[in-house]
Amino acid sequence: MSTTFTHASAAERVSREILELLLPHRRAAEPDPHLDTAHDFPEQLRQIGDFVRRDEPVIFSLPGFPCKSPNPDKVLSHLPDHGERLALRFLGSLCAEIGKVYAPGAKILICSDGHIFGDVIGVPDEHIDAYGSELRAMIRAEGLDAHLDTFDLKDVYGPDLSYDEKRKVAAETLGPSVEELREEVRSDESTLRMYRGITKFLMEDVAEWDGSRSALQRDCRRRAYEVIVRSRAWGELIAEHHPRNVRLSIHPQSRGEAKFGIRLVGAADVWTTPWHSVVLRHADGTWQLMHRRDAERLGREVYEDGRPSHFEATAADGAAEGTGA
Repeated sequence: MSTTFTHASAAERVSREILELLLPHRRAAEPDPHLDTAHDFPEQLRQIGDFVRRDEPVIFSLPGFPCKSPNPDKVLSHLPDHGERLALRFLGSLCAEIGKVYAPGAKILICSDGHIFGDVIGVPDEHIDAYGSELRAMIRAEGLDAHLDTFDLKDVYGPDLSYDEKRKVAAETLGPSVEELREEVRSDESTLRMYRGITKFLMEDVAEWDGSRSALQRDCRRRAYEVIVRSRAWGELIAEHHPRNVRLSIHPQSRGEAKFGIRLVGAADVWTTPWHSVVLRHADGTWQLMHRRDAERLGREVYEDGRPSHFEATAADGAAEGTGA
């Protein structure tokens, strides 16, 4: 069946229907996301409509799935586990739902950003490579190839440059200077919120530290600026290579911003992701992301294919608020 839209009103209607499928999963910066309507997101409606008017699959870009946290109190290992599997299944199901209202369907390009950050977050490049390889294998094993694809730093700069060289080129040519970013943190509330959230994550991700807590805070604040510089550079690279894609984010986003924040798996904290946590299955069947040290108190570790996968609650613990997927 052809879904070519000859009238603008028809394309607008379908674009709105597609966006409405995303709204229940929005990772919001506001306290009242239940009040969202499609009209609150004109940039996303415009981006989706560009595909709909051309009768093409809607392509989303999602920076994320970088690597596991280096802190063993938070994760099971350096490889993807059932948290990533649930997130991938969710993304695939979202594409399938879009296909029910729009015949050409949708695809999500997972823009794995581990290598752009590796040196400042303390994760070896070989662990990032192993994580990415296993993530692609998981996509194939789950039969999600039709909906999900990946993109990373190797796809930009090829095999000849080292990862350090690739990071340097990206940051210096596409990212803001640290001085410019410091001024933005002082003047923009959204950037300040991002800076504080990243600083907190970096402090939590430190597995070993011999110095004082104040020295750790200074180090994490310094590295937080560098993480944001790299993040901006990565966003520019994605925009250069995939300029028409609808831009998603795993970080909370406000209404009207260029990116649409999306929640992958249930968690009590809007900043929690599968790669900074493990997943616990509650007695009622719901799943929740949390740090490994917390999951160990609530459940037993479960292995799949010979390695740790997730935790199962050992008692009727009562599912925490924010669970899902």
